[in-house]
Amino acid sequence: MTIAPSPASFPHQAAPAGRARGLTYADSILDLVGRTPLVRIGRLMRDLGPADRQPLVLAKLEMLNPGGSVKDRIGLPMIRAAEEAGLLRPGGTIVEPTSGNTGHGLAIAAALRGYRCVFVMADKQSLEKQALLRAYGADVIVCPTDVPPESPESYYSVARRLARDIPGAFSPGQYWNPANPAAHEATTGPEILEQTAGHVTHLVASAGTGGTISGASHFLRRHLPDLVVVGADPEGSIFSGDTARPYLTEGIGEDFLPDTFDPDVIDRWVRVSDREAFAMARRITREEAILAGESSGTAMVAALRVATELTAEGRSDAVVVVILPDGGRSYLSKLYNDEWMAERGLLLDPAPAARVADLLEERRTRDGAAPLVVARTADVVADAIAILEAHGISQAPVSEEPVGLSLPGFVGSICEASLLDRARREPAIVARTIGEVMDRPLPVVDTAAPIDVAYAALAGTAPAVLAVAGGTVAGIITRSDLLGHLARQPARCPSS
Repeated sequence: MTIAPSPASFPHQAAPAGRARGLTYADSILDLVGRTPLVRIGRLMRDLGPADRQPLVLAKLEMLNPGGSVKDRIGLPMIRAAEEAGLLRPGGTIVEPTSGNTGHGLAIAAALRGYRCVFVMADKQSLEKQALLRAYGADVIVCPTDVPPESPESYYSVARRLARDIPGAFSPGQYWNPANPAAHEATTGPEILEQTAGHVTHLVASAGTGGTISGASHFLRRHLPDLVVVGADPEGSIFSGDTARPYLTEGIGEDFLPDTFDPDVIDRWVRVSDREAFAMARRITREEAILAGESSGTAMVAALRVATELTAEGRSDAVVVVILPDGGRSYLSKLYNDEWMAERGLLLDPAPAARVADLLEERRTRDGAAPLVVARTADVVADAIAILEAHGISQAPVSEEPVGLSLPGFVGSICEASLLDRARREPAIVARTIGEVMDRPLPVVDTAAPIDVAYAALAGTAPAVLAVAGGTVAGIITRSDLLGHLARQPARCPSS
C-alpha cells in the first residue's frame, strides 16, 4: 500500500515556538528537527590556493538535529503518514531495519507518541548506535552483515518477518516509503535554497536510502535547473556502478536500488574508499572542529574533489553545499579509536604506506641475506633448540615438508619459551620429534599488505607472523621488527 504523506506531516517547517508569559519555547523535541545551519569550510580548502580563487564550500550540519542525524527529518513524517493511512494504531509496534540513525529519529517520535520500537541492525554498526536505541526503550536485534539482502539472516529479511509476526506491528520501510524523500523535498531543499539566497550551484550528498539527495534535489531543481548534483558513494556500493561487496563505512551505499532513490537527479558520482572517508572524517574534526561521522567524511571527500575542479576552472563564483549526515559521537569506538583503525589498516594517511615487504627488506639491509630458519616436523627437539641458539632467535615456523618453503607445508611453530617450559616439566621431550610438541601455526600475512595488518596479527598471542608471496613463505616478522620500523619513522599524528 502506498503511503502518501500529507503536508501536515512536516510540522517543523513552521517556527517551533510556543509563547506563554513572554517565554519562547518548543512544544516538544520534535519541533526542533530541521533548520540546521550552514558553515563555511575553510581550513580543509587551504591546499587549493588563494581563497579568492576558490568556490565557497558550505557544510549543512545535520548532526545538530535532536537525534544527531539527517534521519530525524523522516521519523515523524513516516509515522504520521502511517497513522493517516490506518496502518499504525495506538499501542502498535514500529519495526524497522536501520543502520541506527533512522532508528533514532523513529525512536524519538515513537517515545512521544506511545509506540513500542523494534530495530534490526547489521553487525557492522557501532555499539554506540545500539546503545542509543536501547536508551529510548527500543528493542535491538543484530544480524550478520556478510549476507545478501534476500537471505533469511539479513536485517531486511528479519525485519520483514518481525513486522509480519508481531501483532499490531508496522514497518515504515524507509527504503520504499515516499514520506522519506518527501520530507527532504519539504524541508531540506527549501532550507538550502533560503540559506544560500538561491546561489547554490552544486549539491553534494551521500546516499543510503537515497531519500535525502533525491528529495532535496527535486525541490532545488524546480528553482535552480542548472544545479549540479554530486553523489558520494562508498567503494562496494552499487549506486555508483561498483560491484557490491562489504565495506566499513556505515549508513550509506547499498547492494540494491531502493524505491526512495531517484537516479535521474544525480549528475555524477564520486566513489570514496573507506580509508579516504575515515581519514577525511578525522580531518574535519581536527581542522574544522566539526565532530564528523564516516558518511560525512565520504561526502566531504567528494565535495573537496568538486571544489578542486572548480578552482582549476576559475569558478570562484560557485557555491558548493555538502550535506554532512551525522556526527562522530556514534563512532567513538571505531572511527575515533586508534586501535580499531590500526587493526583494519585505516590508521595511516591515504599516502602510500609501508608494506610487509618493506619490513623484510629492512631486515635484509640490516642483517644481510640470512636464510629463513625453518624447523621440520621430523626434526628432533634437541636439534631444533640448538638451531634456535645458533641463529640467536626465539621462534621458528615448522614445515612438514623435508625441504622447501611452500605455504601449505607449514603446519606449526616452535617457541623458545614454550620449549623451555615443556622441557623443564618433562625432560624426555628433547628426544621427541618437533611434530609431537609444536605449537599452532603462525599467522600469515601477504608481503603486499600494509604493516598495520602485521600489527593486528601480532596484537594477540602469536610471537611472529609468516610473510607470504605467491604461496611461498618469504620471511618471518616479529614484534621487534615492527617496533624497530616504527622507531625509525618521524613522529606524526595519525590521519592529521
